[in-house]
Amino acid sequence: MRFTSETTSNGVSERLFTPGGIPGVLWSPADATGSRPLVLLGHGGGQHKKVPGLVARAHRYVTACGFAVAAIDAPGHGDRPRTEQDERFAAGIRERMAAGEPIGPQIAGDNAERSARAVPEWQATLDALQELGCVGAGGPVGFWGVSLGSAAGVPLVAARVTVPVEFLLQWDDELVPRDSGLALFDAFASREKTLHANPGRHTGVPAFELDSSERFFTRHLVEGGPSATAA
Repeated sequence: MRFTSETTSNGVSERLFTPGGIPGVLWSPADATGSRPLVLLGHGGGQHKKVPGLVARAHRYVTACGFAVAAIDAPGHGDRPRTEQDERFAAGIRERMAAGEPIGPQIAGDNAERSARAVPEWQATLDALQELGCVGAGGPVGFWGVSLGSAAGVPLVAARVTVPVEFLLQWDDELVPRDSGLALFDAFASREKTLHANPGRHTGVPAFELDSSERFFTRHLVEGGPSATAA
């Protein structure tokens, strides 16, 4: 793990890293030593590892729970290069939106392709992070992701998901059909899984869900439970 910069604010250390050339960031309690739970954050499509909402969530998990938290840029996002295919896709999405045409199927296909590349990158990042003294090997790991982040997080956790799951569903999501979201939740083989359905569109997840995710990760990562995913 090679860190390229480090800053500290309000008791939270933020270190940028590039394992295998993948830009990422690690947040942890300042001067932390000893192993602790690790939560991985997967950003949504068109975002990046330090989008304000992700940074705020990371700081909350570090200060309130004592976790280490990490995020990486998905393929074609943030500090990663964009290919001609990326640019064509973005232009096509803008054209369809301007014409009032649906973009859900196109987004789903793109998310699937990017997540296939992102999963091994996340696996390599996790291996590198667990070699650090402030994270430790073999400790509990949680994953939180939204949209593109969920598309990578679910296959990263397991081919057949059996860990505890807290699943967020926007009831009026214009990109993800309600039936598809419900079918995915139903497909999870977890003995403990919870569905939080809120009215609103794709980006309208209520702020209070942050409180719920904090309780969820504390329950499963601190109180002796297995690794967990919140999507």
